[in-house]
Amino acid sequence: MEIVERKLIYLDNAATTPVSEEVVAEVTKQLAENFGNASSTHTFGRKALEVVDEARHRIAKFINAKNDDEIIFTSGGSESNNTVLRGIAKKYHYDCQIITTAVEHPSILNTTKELEASGVDVVYLPVDETGHISLADLKAALTEKTVLVSMMAVNNEVGSINDLAKIGQIVHEYNPEICFHVDAVQGLGNIDLDVQAMQIDFMSTSAHKINGPKYIGFLYEKAGLTLPSLITGGEQEKKRRAGTTDTPGIAGFGEAVKLLQDVSRSDEQKRYQEFQQIVLDALDANEIKYQVNGSLTGLVSHHTLNLHLIGIGTYVMLTNLDLAGFAVSGGSACTAGSLTPSHVLTAMYGADSPRIEESIRISFGRLTKKSEVEAFADALVKMAKRLQKA
Repeated sequence: MEIVERKLIYLDNAATTPVSEEVVAEVTKQLAENFGNASSTHTFGRKALEVVDEARHRIAKFINAKNDDEIIFTSGGSESNNTVLRGIAKKYHYDCQIITTAVEHPSILNTTKELEASGVDVVYLPVDETGHISLADLKAALTEKTVLVSMMAVNNEVGSINDLAKIGQIVHEYNPEICFHVDAVQGLGNIDLDVQAMQIDFMSTSAHKINGPKYIGFLYEKAGLTLPSLITGGEQEKKRRAGTTDTPGIAGFGEAVKLLQDVSRSDEQKRYQEFQQIVLDALDANEIKYQVNGSLTGLVSHHTLNLHLIGIGTYVMLTNLDLAGFAVSGGSACTAGSLTPSHVLTAMYGADSPRIEESIRISFGRLTKKSEVEAFADALVKMAKRLQKA
């Protein structure tokens, strides 16, 4: 009996992205040819350091940092977020206020819960049904004890974009000493980021969201600002983050950023809008009952499409689509395997909304093909017809 291998289609790019061929080649090259420790002073070490410095320079330029030293390599977004939150709280001996939102990533929200237990006053700004905060709420929340405002660039479940330039202006007009931190894990590669124009003091990223390797990211730390090290040990990263430098991973991150340099964020967003419309048109043509979670217009990144398919449970949809060969998700990958409802949809629509348990997230990436989206739309319609009828 001949076994026919089914074609698998990946549409969960908000969780992680496929590593591009160019990045694989660069990481492989560094693993094979450049094993030196970048902290060593001999030829092998200097060669590795050159690779790291080149990637650091490329990344700094990409986000318009003033100088290369403002880039600190970390293991990714979660470590970078923790470094900022815990570092700021420790700097003020936990007698301070931090402002964030109700829809942040778990690496922010779980950390702020711990900081609250240590005495930090944390304000969680609510969001509307499009996933956006009110700037008036932000202004009202600022006090003389506020030391940090921490917000996502792009929400990882519904794609809502925070107006970073306006937020940075509001924060620093109120008090120039308040630090503005941006979790740009979903933003890097999907929107244009300019840390100077947006008045960003700290920014977190992860390479694996832009077709780079996993377990490598960077923290942008504005010149003149210093935080206590989260990881202590050696004097790597100019004494700001201990641990042997991951030269291959950093080189891969640099290559991933290089590939983005000539890609128009605007053009990519238009392509993702086309993908969204393919799915929505198929649902409309077949009279499938659904709602879009969030917004399709305004301040939103179209790489994410969060759908409420009325009357069908999230895990039923995920299982059926997976069996059909399609990878999507029910929300943040950091809650995979958990039955906990989406805190993002709960904040947007309330704990009693059926959307909480009847929604899926489809997310596109730079390597997603139109034919894959068309195949998914067809499979989604077939599944919905069968399950909504049942």
